Amino acid sequence: MRTLALVAAAAVAACAAACNTAPAEETPSATPIVRTAAPLEPALSVTDPRGARITLPEPAERIVCLNGLCDDLVADLGLTPVGTSNAALITHPALLGAAGEAVPVVPGTFGGEDVEAIAGFRPDLVIGLPGVHDALRPAIEKFAPLWTAEPATWEESVGYLRALGALTGRTDQAVRAEERFRAHLADAVGKTHANGQSARKVLLMYGSVDSIGVDTTASLKGHLLGQLFGYPFPAKGSDVDTANNYSVEELLAKQPDVIFVYSLLFAAEDRTLSSRLADNPVWRQIPAVQQQRVHEMHAKLWGSGRGLRSLTAVVDEAVAKVPA
Repeated sequence: MRTLALVAAAAVAACAAACNTAPAEETPSATPIVRTAAPLEPALSVTDPRGARITLPEPAERIVCLNGLCDDLVADLGLTPVGTSNAALITHPALLGAAGEAVPVVPGTFGGEDVEAIAGFRPDLVIGLPGVHDALRPAIEKFAPLWTAEPATWEESVGYLRALGALTGRTDQAVRAEERFRAHLADAVGKTHANGQSARKVLLMYGSVDSIGVDTTASLKGHLLGQLFGYPFPAKGSDVDTANNYSVEELLAKQPDVIFVYSLLFAAEDRTLSSRLADNPVWRQIPAVQQQRVHEMHAKLWGSGRGLRSLTAVVDEAVAKVPA
C-alpha cells in the first residue's frame, strides 16, 4: 500500500509540475453550424461519406440493422427495421422507445449474427459495421447487398442519412431530420459558448481498468463533444490498437472537469468502469472525480448510437450535466 501511495503521489506531483509550466489552454471557438440542408433526390445508386458505392435494383424498404447507425437512420426516415441486433438501442426513447420492442432481434453474437436468420427477414438491404461484418459479406450478398457504415464526424452521420434517404426514396424525411439536427446542434453550440460551459474540459471514456479507452477527437462523439466543450483528448498516433488508450496518469494530466463513461457490462454482477476505478489513488485526484462529476451513461446510446437521434440525445444529456 505504501508503494502504491508513493507512485500516486509522484504522478500527482508530475502532473502538477506539468500543469504549472504548460501554456494555458484557450477556450475553443464556436464552429459555425449551417442550419439548412441541401435538396435531395431519390437514387438507386449513391456514394457514401467514405467513398463506397451502393447500388440497389429498387428503393429499399426492408432493412436489417446490424449496427447502431442503421437503427437511428431508419427511425429518422419514418421506417422500422425488419430485424435488428441492437435491441437496447432501438428501444431507447431517443429512437423508437416502446415501439422498438416489436422489432425482431437478429440472433447471434455481434459480428457473428445468424446469416440464415437475416435471410429469413427478406431484406432489400443489410447495414453493418466495417471491420466487424465484412466477414459475413459473401454469405449475406447471396440474398441482399451489405453496406458497412461508420461515421467519424456528425457531418458523416448526416451524409449517411442522406444516402439512405435517397436509396429509400424518403428524401423529404431525410432533409427534415438533417435540418432538425443542424438547428439543435447550432443552438447547443451557441449556448455552451455563451454561458461558459465551453471552457470546461470534458472526457468520454469506456473500456476496462487495465485498458481505458477514450473517444478521442478523431472519433464521432469526441469530435461532437469538442464542438460544445473543451476536449483535449486527441488520438495518440495512427495505430488503431493504441490510439485510443489512455492511462489514468494521462487522464489526470489533462485535468477534465466532467467525465462521461459508458460501461460495457456483460453480466448482472459486473461493476461499472467508474466504480472499478474508485479505489485508484491517481483517479481520485482528477478534478471531475473530486467534484463528483463522473457520470455513467446509457452504454448503447453513447457507445453504439451514431445517427442523428442518438447524437441529439448525447448533446442534450451532456449539456445538462456540464456546469457553466
